[in-house]
Amino acid sequence: AGGPWSVDDILTEDDEQDRVPLQKLKLLGESEELRSLLQNPHLRQLLLTVDQAGDKSSLLKKYMQEPLFVEFADCCLRIVEPPEKENVLPE
Repeated sequence: AGGPWSVDDILTEDDEQDRVPLQKLKLLGESEELRSLLQNPHLRQLLLTVDQAGDKSSLLKKYMQEPLFVEFADCCLRIVEPPEKENVLPE
């Protein structure tokens, strides 16, 4: 209630597979592409609205229809979970 929180406060054991290691989260801060996206005031307002919302789930469903928000989400996912390279010969 207004105090510091930790990931353990919001994730249950069932959610453990959704946890992103801190090392990968740090990559978000190093991404020029993500930094560039975050310069957009409209995206920043969307993110603030989600952060302050009581019902984040339904708001996220709505925002996943917004191309700018989808671009942001896709960028984050590419950073923390890069797509596997196709047509790479095993070593």
